[in-house]
Amino acid sequence: MTTKPSALRADARRNRERILEVAVRAFAEKGPNVAIDAIAKAAGVGSATLYRHFPTREALVEAAYRNELARVCDSAGKLLAGHAPDRALRLWMDDFIDYVVAKQGMADALRAAVASGADPFAETLDRLGAALGTLLRTGAEAGLLRPDVDPLDVGFSLASVALITSAPDQRERAGRLLDLLLDGLRYGADRPASSACRSTTPYRYHRRTAL
Repeated sequence: MTTKPSALRADARRNRERILEVAVRAFAEKGPNVAIDAIAKAAGVGSATLYRHFPTREALVEAAYRNELARVCDSAGKLLAGHAPDRALRLWMDDFIDYVVAKQGMADALRAAVASGADPFAETLDRLGAALGTLLRTGAEAGLLRPDVDPLDVGFSLASVALITSAPDQRERAGRLLDLLLDGLRYGADRPASSACRSTTPYRYHRRTAL
């Protein structure tokens, strides 16, 4: 069993977050059999510290994936707090692409974890659906997004874009497709799109380092 983040001191929480960040990259680059001690070293912690948080390889893989899932789901509320709902949705779409890219990179490690009996995907659909539903509902209530959209339909559309444009050289294409999707979600809304979402410059993808 992994240690719950809420029960950790600030320094221990930072160590845990750093381990998970490094683990996602390591599993993506080197596969499921990457040395756990190498992950600890890259994260700047001792092996004992890593094993204290994640006693098995499967626990580390599952926690790394769930951390990426939490990142994209939690960003919905943060984005809504700082942006108009349609702009928040568009920014969240970029976060979703990042999540899918991380998941694809960890695919072999996740398959190995599932084969061992772990279930890292148990809450995935519910959590993503709740985050996307909140964004769509808030946008509809503000008159910026159409109110008759099934969040599951939007989720499948986003997943399709992510799967065909996840390569680094396809990210600008992904942005254009996401812009088209957002335009469709605005169609039939009660009010025009927020001025924060109108742009005359070509889309340029960049991963935000902070929300």
